[in-house]
Amino acid sequence: MPRIAGIDVPDKKKALFALQYIHGIGPKFAAAILAEAKVNPDTRSNELTELQLAQINSIIDANYLVEGALRRQVQQNIQRLKDIRSFRGDRHRKGLPVRGQRTKSNARTRKGRKKTVAGKKSVKAK
Repeated sequence: MPRIAGIDVPDKKKALFALQYIHGIGPKFAAAILAEAKVNPDTRSNELTELQLAQINSIIDANYLVEGALRRQVQQNIQRLKDIRSFRGDRHRKGLPVRGQRTKSNARTRKGRKKTVAGKKSVKAK
């Protein structure tokens, strides 16, 4: 497995898709990195030379925020929102959707499993 930006990327995949296994690099950035390094996107990642790998690594290190540094920055941004008691920070704190989604009928991903509430006792009609 070749190592790019400190991450093992899959051997058999094309370089364009292998780069996307690095957190913070999507399709657009992967294509831009390969174009700047003058590497064919259809080349398999195990066929890349040491020189090409070094070139890709230097481009990523110089121009992109990836992996641990990116995760840390995102966490710091969320923590800042919590500290200043913004609306978005409060939503993060409560574990609710942050970007205006409805919560009456959906949002199970953020809210977690349903918490069953004791039902209201029905009154028998005479």
